[in-house]
Amino acid sequence: MIQRPGYLLLEDGRRFDGTYIGRDDPSSGEAVFTTVMAGYHEVLTDPSFARQIVVMTAPMQGVYGVRDADAQARRSWVSGFVVRHLSTCTGSGPADATLPEYLAASGIPTLTGADTRAITRHIRDAGATRAAIAHVGVPAATAMEQLTSEPPMRGRDLATTVCTQTAFDWPPAGSGDGPPLETGRGLIVCLDYGVKLRSLDLIALAGYRVRVVPGTASAEDVRRLNPEGVFVSNGPGDPDAVPGAPEKLRAISEAGIPLFGICLGHQLLARAFGASNFKLPYGHRGGNHPVLDRASGTVEITSQNHGFAVAAGGDSIAGAPELEITHHNLNDGTVEGFRHRELPVFAVQYHPEAAPGPHDSRIAFDWFDSVRQERERSEESV
Repeated sequence: MIQRPGYLLLEDGRRFDGTYIGRDDPSSGEAVFTTVMAGYHEVLTDPSFARQIVVMTAPMQGVYGVRDADAQARRSWVSGFVVRHLSTCTGSGPADATLPEYLAASGIPTLTGADTRAITRHIRDAGATRAAIAHVGVPAATAMEQLTSEPPMRGRDLATTVCTQTAFDWPPAGSGDGPPLETGRGLIVCLDYGVKLRSLDLIALAGYRVRVVPGTASAEDVRRLNPEGVFVSNGPGDPDAVPGAPEKLRAISEAGIPLFGICLGHQLLARAFGASNFKLPYGHRGGNHPVLDRASGTVEITSQNHGFAVAAGGDSIAGAPELEITHHNLNDGTVEGFRHRELPVFAVQYHPEAAPGPHDSRIAFDWFDSVRQERERSEESV
């Protein structure tokens, strides 16, 4: 692993120096930060971080190594990784590799020894911005040319880039993961816009068969599978740039199929019923975001990773009178969840699968069960 002086260059010209590990040519993307204290492997393999250079605010990364079971996708999607201190050894539990070994094997450009606190403060003040990461042999002018050629996140469809191109079942046949904890339930179709594997695990563990289909699949493709429900996954990029998603989701909902969305899925479902989205100054990324469940008054500490949010109009969702706000963020008041007033549609902006992050919100995955039970009660009363 070759180490040499390097730097992170932001679009406004601000530069942060450190030690560079990676390929010879510069890498560009949107510079963002996450406040998770652990879970760096989950961060690196979260498709929602596609085309982003991720700054870790917790100063030391790599202390427990990398475990294959923690991966949230089959590959890493980040454009770069910035840390204060990169541990070369592991001191907690078994590991399949050290973090430096994983970064090198995955070809992830990394800057260590950087002042991550200063970078975070700058992004908070200036907003998430295009950036480049490079070694000092690359002139700053070259790095600036590279980052300005990077398309801005607003208006960028990345979901159809990271999603699966062919349908598959989860868990895969012969994986050795064993049967679900409960059996006898139907099929849940996942519309993949960048799904994290832990979400699929939790649906399967609840006793459902899971079929993952590309986000580009049509409403008819989904209806043909006769699912008990549809899970609309997380994913990267601008929700307004995902082609055909609102019309497709609206058609699925009008067919009476329950829909549950998280993160990008939350934003796409909101669009399906007339809402709009806007870009946050620097996004919500971390494992400590407080969210209020308006019905129960419960405050959940949530895991989040998104740069866009659903636009509200006072206590309602602007342009979407059919939707009722169920959750909101206690830091900035943004919409964190909604349900349809009549149809079986529910969505949350945060990540209830908690990979990484707290487990307060995993109850959200029980929603398919609640819809199923309500239908059974209705059938019994007829």
